[in-house]
Amino acid sequence: MSIYAKLAQLGITLPPVAAPAAAYVPFVQSGKLVFLSGHLAKKDGKVWVGQFGKTMSAEEGKAAARAAAIDLMGTLHAAVGDLNRVKRIVKLMSLVNSTGDFTEQHLVTNGASELIGEVFGAKGAHARSAFGVAQIPLGACVEIELIAEVD
Repeated sequence: MSIYAKLAQLGITLPPVAAPAAAYVPFVQSGKLVFLSGHLAKKDGKVWVGQFGKTMSAEEGKAAARAAAIDLMGTLHAAVGDLNRVKRIVKLMSLVNSTGDFTEQHLVTNGASELIGEVFGAKGAHARSAFGVAQIPLGACVEIELIAEVD
């Protein structure tokens, strides 16, 4: 099944690339690797604001991380032209806006990892880091970046 058929089956429409909010580009390709800048989680088209351990639960965080993964796939599509060219999702790095005593950053990040695995199958198995941070730009609850290998 093509990546686009899988996305359609899941009811996912890829968004266009968002304009950078600062001095960076949304993606850079170096050789066969494509590096995507961090994507903030969004809800209803706006930055999904919150802090885990204070105003949000890990379960809400999974939904936020999933939303960020959808945006990442939209940017990856723009970067490579065809998601079927992706040989492997190499790595995700997730920043989770959380209090000092919140320890479920890995569960929040599962929202992105599980969707990437569902969409890309074996090609979606990736290395990952999930960090708890004191704050993310614009008060976002989650920011995720991605590295992919293409043919």
